[in-house]
Amino acid sequence: MKLTLKIWRQKGPEEKGKIVTYPIDNIDGDMSFLEMMDVLNVELVKKGESPVAFDHDCREGICGSCSMYIDGEAHGPDRGVTTCQLHMRKFKDGDTIYIEPWRAKAFPIIKDLVVDRSSFDRIMNAGGYISVNTSGNTIDANATPIPKEDADKAFEAATCIGCGACVASCKNASAMLFVSAKVSQLALLPQGQVEAKDRVLKMVEAMDEEGFGNCTNTGACEVECPKGISLENIARMNREYLKAMVKK
Repeated sequence: MKLTLKIWRQKGPEEKGKIVTYPIDNIDGDMSFLEMMDVLNVELVKKGESPVAFDHDCREGICGSCSMYIDGEAHGPDRGVTTCQLHMRKFKDGDTIYIEPWRAKAFPIIKDLVVDRSSFDRIMNAGGYISVNTSGNTIDANATPIPKEDADKAFEAATCIGCGACVASCKNASAMLFVSAKVSQLALLPQGQVEAKDRVLKMVEAMDEEGFGNCTNTGACEVECPKGISLENIARMNREYLKAMVKK
């Protein structure tokens, strides 16, 4: 199929970016979106032009690094998939496709479609972990009974890959879905109870310091999330936060 790609090009964080048009041909419907981008970059290199910079790693929908804003949707027109799992059969011959990076103050553009998502790492460092004494007193995890419903909810929250689609989809660039998933996966388990109060306070504080907006309650984050992280996690995080503030 023949396509017209309109791609955001920006040489660096301090440079002014713009949309550049690239016609491309011989694209197979069974190609992934990233394979299509590879074809484009090979053509650009052959012409002596700079290839389009974009993040990618596993290409299996696990790492979340392939994040792109495609035709106004995070990860493109499909649902429950990352950009690397999006296939070109979702598009038609002759289509014009707009490809942009995540747009958020807390995700500054590094180059072209690559953004700096280290703000997520700093939020996790603030409290997204548990401290376990392993000095000879380790208890087998299976020895601690956990209701199946709680275990299932914790697992569902833990599937968050931190891609940032929730932030990109939110008109306030909120990171509430990401942070709530990381708070929930530990708040639902006994291992996470010891540091529960400090965890939620520190992670929410770190989120605010990074410049993310507040929740809009529109639900766009859940719709665009490739792992289907539920809005219920935001409600749970709010409850955890209020309990922590009362005990403070």
